[in-house]
Amino acid sequence: MPVKLMMLALLLSSVAGCNGSDVRAEPASARRVVDSALPREEALRRFRERLPPVDSLAGGTKGRDQLVAAYLRALAAADTAALTRLAVTQAEFAWLYYPTTPMGKPPYDLEPGLMWFLHTERSDRGLSKALQLYGGRPMSLVDYDCGTEASHEGENIVYGPCTVRWRSADGDTLAVRLFNQILERSGRFKILSYGNRLD
Repeated sequence: MPVKLMMLALLLSSVAGCNGSDVRAEPASARRVVDSALPREEALRRFRERLPPVDSLAGGTKGRDQLVAAYLRALAAADTAALTRLAVTQAEFAWLYYPTTPMGKPPYDLEPGLMWFLHTERSDRGLSKALQLYGGRPMSLVDYDCGTEASHEGENIVYGPCTVRWRSADGDTLAVRLFNQILERSGRFKILSYGNRLD
């Protein structure tokens, strides 16, 4: 099986390497898959056409600890607007994340449209499941673990996958992978993917 097809199968069955985030509703045209015959530069140009250029992460938090705590608060409150603000947007994906992720380069060469589609499908599904199971319930953060190694990709640092431990209202302590990865860029932190192991 060609390397690209192998990676596509891996992404569909696991974490969608680019990970993502996004709970926001995107129009169908924004999620279109780009023609795989296009050169990478042209595919990226077309993907960016309807997206505002950005040079930094908007919103999020100034620290990883604060981001995890904010996520847990938003989940406990079932606050989808807050969860949306904590996640990487399509424009941030296009202008800041995709250009340096290894998945968009040889030998994988996943074009941005396909990567974003896989990313949002898994992230949206993961967040929906987290809200279904834990949304609206009191949660007190104990700690979290995003592993000992981070991936340095250009100006980006990617942490995860992440497991969160919290205490419920009953006093039980749970440890669950509630989201997949965190993106850091220039001192700002956002959820890169809400994909998890709940589905």
